[in-house]
Amino acid sequence: MTKQVNNLLYSSLSELKNYCEQEHYKGWDPYDGLNSKVFMSIPGLRRSGFYRLAVTQLFKRNPINLRKIALVPKDYNAKGIGLFLQGYCNLYQAVQNNERLVPLFGSQQEIKDKIDALASLLISMRSQGDYHGACWGYNFDWQNRTGFLFPKNTPTVVATCFCATALMSAWEITHNRQYLDVALSSAQFVVEDLHRTECDGGFLLSYSPLQGHETVFNASLLGSKLLAWCYKYTGIEQYRVLARQSVAACCAAQREDGSWVYGMLPVQQWVDSFHTGYILDALNDYEQLTGDTAFHSCLVRGFDYYVKSFFEEDGCPKYYDNKKYPIDIHCPAQLFVTLAKLKEFSAFKPLASKVLNWTVNNMQSPEGYFYYQLKKGVSSKISYMRWSNAFMFCALTYYLLNE
Repeated sequence: MTKQVNNLLYSSLSELKNYCEQEHYKGWDPYDGLNSKVFMSIPGLRRSGFYRLAVTQLFKRNPINLRKIALVPKDYNAKGIGLFLQGYCNLYQAVQNNERLVPLFGSQQEIKDKIDALASLLISMRSQGDYHGACWGYNFDWQNRTGFLFPKNTPTVVATCFCATALMSAWEITHNRQYLDVALSSAQFVVEDLHRTECDGGFLLSYSPLQGHETVFNASLLGSKLLAWCYKYTGIEQYRVLARQSVAACCAAQREDGSWVYGMLPVQQWVDSFHTGYILDALNDYEQLTGDTAFHSCLVRGFDYYVKSFFEEDGCPKYYDNKKYPIDIHCPAQLFVTLAKLKEFSAFKPLASKVLNWTVNNMQSPEGYFYYQLKKGVSSKISYMRWSNAFMFCALTYYLLNE
């Protein structure tokens, strides 16, 4: 059984790697509708929040890919590049540990060359503006449902965390000091540019500098995670103290059953799979990097709820704790990351194997890329570089490290 799973893992990751390299890591995104040269050329409509939201949702929800005819270009996405960078860093370690993987994934030097290229690209993609440290956003305007517009390249704590921690991993392999220096500067973006909302004796960090009052737990904890990583390398006490305040607020919001709703607002009361995984990863990293075990029981209860609530007996991943659909590629991918981060892969190898088997057989195209979402009706099998392929590439490399 183990050999069959490994062969499936190797072939799936190899095919995905080849696809992404052939595309040069450029692609479309679920939320890139406002990059359409056709839709956004209609006079006056670009200034309408309702119109922008309608265009965004049309492209996101439509199972038919309209992007070619609507002239939406394939492009780099900073978070996607960060995920690829982390994935190649994992791949470097995997090849270092097992030379038998070289024919499939390349030599250490070949992988290191890709790490350098992706790290340099990522640094060049930093958001430009009056920010206190390195930060990253998305390559498209994004209109949310509350009527708020995030202009292209507006930095977010989510993208910045993924990008900065990937650069730290690249530094560990290459010892190129620029990678670490840029990554560490991102702590000042979190400290100086993000807003704080008081909550249960601590605070929640805002998603971006544009919004003042944010109530999303996983996003705030990604800020805590980034501060904890920067504390590891610098020993700056302010980073640890601020990270703890955000962790304390988020842990106070944990429900008795171990779960977290998405946020504090009445419209944010759902519990989903991959954002729960983000929370667990962040709590684990905070604990490991600072030595603060005060919130360990929250981590244990949260992990127990996670593995029991989001995966069916056959390995099918669920989006919500109380609802199966849509089956989103982020859900199986995040399982592999969380098991690796929490060092639970050995204990939950049967679960990981079943989820891997189900996901590859149901969500990987013969061309190598992964589908976006499966639904009860017509599914969206569009290839999205950041959302599907970069995330799954990174996740499969974590699986590879723990095979």
